[in-house]
Amino acid sequence: RIVRSMSLLQRVTSNETLSPERGRSPTSSHSPRDRKLSFSPIPGSWVAPAVEENVQAIGAFEVPKSKRILQVFTAVIYCLFAAGIVFGYAALKPVLIREHVYRNLCTKEELEEGVRTCYDQEIHLNLMFTVAAVGTNVAALPIGAILDTLGPRVCGIIGSFLLAIGAVLFAFASEAKFDAYIPGYLFLALGGPFVFISSFQLSNTFPKHSGLILALLTGAFDSSSAVFLVYRMIYQWSNGSFWPKKFFLAYLVVPLLILIVQIFLMPKASYKTVGELVKQVEDADTNYDDQVDEQTALLQDERRQGRQSVVSEITDLLGSKSGGKQIQQEERKNAISGVWGAMHGKTVTQQILSPWFLLITLFTMIQMTRINFFVATIRPQYEYLLSSYEKAVEINTFFDVALPLGGILSIPFIGLVLDNTSTFFVLSALVTIATAIGVLGCLPYTWAAYANISLFVLYRPFYYTAVSDYSAKVFGFRTFGTVYGLIICLAGLFNFSQSGLDALLHKVFNGDPLPVNLILLGGALVVGIALCVFVGVKAYRFERLRLEHEAETASEVIMPGAESPERL
Repeated sequence: RIVRSMSLLQRVTSNETLSPERGRSPTSSHSPRDRKLSFSPIPGSWVAPAVEENVQAIGAFEVPKSKRILQVFTAVIYCLFAAGIVFGYAALKPVLIREHVYRNLCTKEELEEGVRTCYDQEIHLNLMFTVAAVGTNVAALPIGAILDTLGPRVCGIIGSFLLAIGAVLFAFASEAKFDAYIPGYLFLALGGPFVFISSFQLSNTFPKHSGLILALLTGAFDSSSAVFLVYRMIYQWSNGSFWPKKFFLAYLVVPLLILIVQIFLMPKASYKTVGELVKQVEDADTNYDDQVDEQTALLQDERRQGRQSVVSEITDLLGSKSGGKQIQQEERKNAISGVWGAMHGKTVTQQILSPWFLLITLFTMIQMTRINFFVATIRPQYEYLLSSYEKAVEINTFFDVALPLGGILSIPFIGLVLDNTSTFFVLSALVTIATAIGVLGCLPYTWAAYANISLFVLYRPFYYTAVSDYSAKVFGFRTFGTVYGLIICLAGLFNFSQSGLDALLHKVFNGDPLPVNLILLGGALVVGIALCVFVGVKAYRFERLRLEHEAETASEVIMPGAESPERL
């Protein structure tokens, strides 16, 4: 998911590069764009024309505290109901099957056999999710450009309209003369990232608590997959009377409320980042009037008092005028990474053609496909492995509950791991856990199924966050929108191979998930090992170069008493 995908974005979304790049002075950047992370796929050297004036960033101190609190609270609520609902597909799928969605595609022989789902029905249902997953990831590219040029309010409004279109299409899909399920689900998928990503900038409403705000937004994204779980429970409780049309028409309340709060509550422009606030303080400290005659003395004094008031308010937000604490924290994390700055300062083309990009992209493509394939086929997989439909339903229900909970529970641990361990360690952990999940997914035991799901729901947010963290540390923030967006976009497009995997599962292997799982496991293991070896070797070389540089630049220190050896 993104996007959690999104979630992309999950740790670096509101922070800016406070630490200088290798060989670059920390004071050399004077552009606001250099000081903050852009979601746009457009290279950082590009500066938007006059339209950028219309969405000039605002300082949090300019907005009442109560309003900022309300903005954050509201964003968390609507992200909870809209950000990533399509990833609750595993909970919605049984409802669609019971409503005979795509049942008309079954052959006469399959209907006579009384199969729960026929081949074409299964393929089309999973294709609906595949298209939505691809759309979610590909959408990261245009969303970044829209957010950077038109601002978060426009992004949120677009998202509300997309959600509304998706809900209407899905509500009337059973009556439509065309297949409205796939485009309906796609629009729901596209609307989520628009409202979610545009909310990231709200972490700058309270810079000292930006981590907590991001955690709340991320948790809301993870929990949003439970929307369809709640609906399925209501559907079963009502014995099918609360059918999809009623639910999706009722769901229109969500995009309507998002539209209202975007117009009347949410900011038109993004809040200023820490770097921009620090620069504003610096500008205020150095600003002075050339004329100090009697006629301008009063005006100058008023301006000075105004600047001091602004500096005081910014200091209250940051905790200091220079943001020194944040800078020290970033420098410490960069040093721990071992590969921070590896491709900083390189052109986008150089970065994309490097092994740093190619290996992480291949790994992401395979892992994202594995994740989405498992989400789409969890019930038929365990129905075959456990030889029991009832046990498969139990496993599916456990997964539906564990998926949002796993995302929430993993948030604090993900931050601790990424901030306090090297990138090589993080990648090694990703490969190791992915291998364990792959092995557990091949075992025909109930305990293995529960262990597999427990690991999976914790691994999924860790994986997505680690990829975005890797991209920020290796490639830098100035090209983050382009490079990370391309990684997710390519991985999303590769998800179309899921239809081929479905065909292999049902046609070639007669429902046996073992061969497909082994293929995905083997591919991820080979690419993962190659990635870890490459990063490990590079980190070792960087450390040696650092030590050699320190030795060469170290000043000569005379030992006590060395100047007068006769005293020894």
